[in-house]
Amino acid sequence: MAFENLQLSHQDGILTITIARAPKMNSLNQQTLTEIRSAMEQVYSDKSIKGVIFIGEGEKAFVAGADIAEFATITGVNSRKFSENGQEVFSSIETCPKPVIAAVNGFALGGGCELAMACHIRVAVQSAKFGLPEVSLGLIPGYGGTQRLPQLIGKGKAMELIMTGEMIPANEAKTLGLVNHIVETQEELLPKAKEILSKIFNKAPIAIEMVINCINAYYNKSEEDGYQTEANSFGICSRTEDFKEGTKAFLEKRKPNFQGK
Repeated sequence: MAFENLQLSHQDGILTITIARAPKMNSLNQQTLTEIRSAMEQVYSDKSIKGVIFIGEGEKAFVAGADIAEFATITGVNSRKFSENGQEVFSSIETCPKPVIAAVNGFALGGGCELAMACHIRVAVQSAKFGLPEVSLGLIPGYGGTQRLPQLIGKGKAMELIMTGEMIPANEAKTLGLVNHIVETQEELLPKAKEILSKIFNKAPIAIEMVINCINAYYNKSEEDGYQTEANSFGICSRTEDFKEGTKAFLEKRKPNFQGK
């Protein structure tokens, strides 16, 4: 599909997805969510894409929330579907078999914070702010925020941040475990995200996919026991050509050449 609110750049195996609504602080409307869904379908199907980076257009906002004008149209009839649609899109990011990094270049509020949390790893610029302020609108986070924030920072602090709706700076977000890395300037942000992906790309792709699946299984209580997922995934990895290559390279004291097979 043609994208109106996203800009996609594919280089060196990395698909950079830019939320391109700078005049609207990159807020998420339903059109943008539809485009993210389509972009993630491309990630799943295109073997040349090995990893993904999400970033916002400009220097003010990663995503400063959902589109409030669109929020105002929510009724009792469509509100549940509104939430479920966002949850489905963000679940496709969280369960993506390829590594996904949020490069948080500014405000990550509401749906923007939820988007960042759906990514596997978060890198933020020093000036970034995080928060889930939905209670100020008489709502609650609806795109998975009430579930993912406690996973990342613990129940007590998640309760406080969601019920007060307060923003926190990048340094505090890192201390709490919401952010993996902080960089000083905007110019350092994408290089840092790409550096992390480069390290991951040197590992066995099937093993990386299994890691994502196993860690997600810990939190997904509706699926099989996480330990069983781990054992099954361990068995899958042991039957791959990458496992043979990895062990052979170790014994031969050389760098492995993984093929994802």
